[in-house]
Amino acid sequence: MRNVSKRAAGIAVAALLVSTIGVGCSSKPNPETVAAAQRADAAAAKADSAAARAEAAAGRVEDAARRAEAAAQKAEAIFMKHMRK
Repeated sequence: MRNVSKRAAGIAVAALLVSTIGVGCSSKPNPETVAAAQRADAAAAKADSAAARAEAAAGRVEDAARRAEAAAQKAEAIFMKHMRK
């Protein structure tokens, strides 16, 4: 008797899953939803592009800061050399 009730419960759950999948697959996408998803994808692509540009600019700023620091150290070394004379 137990096996029969477990089997009936299993069949009921399987039928429920199959019907849920069938309803989900049979519904057609709403054109407004598709358009909104496309706009979201385009916005995400633009954001990724902007982030890449910002990262490249940050790299250039870091390089410029390193060069400025090196020039300042060189100028300080020259100044100290002349002060010792």
